[in-house]
Amino acid sequence: MRPNPSPPARRVTLLQRKPGKPGKGLGKTTGWIHRAALQMKQVEMIGGVNYERITAEGLFVTFGPKRQDGQLIECDTIVLCAGQEPLRELAAPLRAAGVAVHLIGGAQEAAELDAKRAIDEGTRLAARL
Repeated sequence: MRPNPSPPARRVTLLQRKPGKPGKGLGKTTGWIHRAALQMKQVEMIGGVNYERITAEGLFVTFGPKRQDGQLIECDTIVLCAGQEPLRELAAPLRAAGVAVHLIGGAQEAAELDAKRAIDEGTRLAARL
């Protein structure tokens, strides 16, 4: 039987700081399944990005260590999962600007963080937004 996914409810772009295929480091037996599910929902996946700034129009990114080829990804909601260190420097200025900020994963609590918990928290937050 061929998969017959419902059309996506919104346009989603998944970004990864590490160069290469997003999710490549996931388990060999499950990584391809997650990527296939995302592809069926037409999720655009881009690796090797640097998060430069959030604007009223969306998220501005560059590529590679030289931070080249900047582009704006137009969006109205950003879920930023950017590593396992609790770097919270963006939270206060965003809140001061009236932007709703939600800390999850390592930004919320880095102790004993695992990717499964961070992904679960991010998925649940995205579903509520």
